[in-house]
Amino acid sequence: MEHDTLARALSAMNHAEAKGKPELLIAPASKVISAVLEILKAEGYIHAFEVIDNKKGGQIKVLLAGKINKIGSIKPRYSISKSGYETFEQSYLPAKGFGRLIVSTSKGYMTHENAKQKKLGGVLLAYVY
Repeated sequence: MEHDTLARALSAMNHAEAKGKPELLIAPASKVISAVLEILKAEGYIHAFEVIDNKKGGQIKVLLAGKINKIGSIKPRYSISKSGYETFEQSYLPAKGFGRLIVSTSKGYMTHENAKQKKLGGVLLAYVY
């Protein structure tokens, strides 16, 4: 049994981007991975993704855009208040305004920028730049 499917999926994306591969197959699929991929698509880091139901946990086919320098999971999953984003931006992102933190909030999954605008706290899941 696998413990952190999100960390494994993001690590596989990081390796595929480093090797210059145009697409990637992630298994098993999950709602959290799909939500994170939706954010990456909206931010322009990937072109598209498709969830494939194979009756064995599912798979996700991701079309990479070649725009990811680094992507990873944040462990432990830190709780963050609506005013505490600055500290984690400095820890995980290379420069102010460069890259995104992905946060799980009470209003759904979103980037830290959207969470700041909506004045929401949450739990940190991942970073990308």
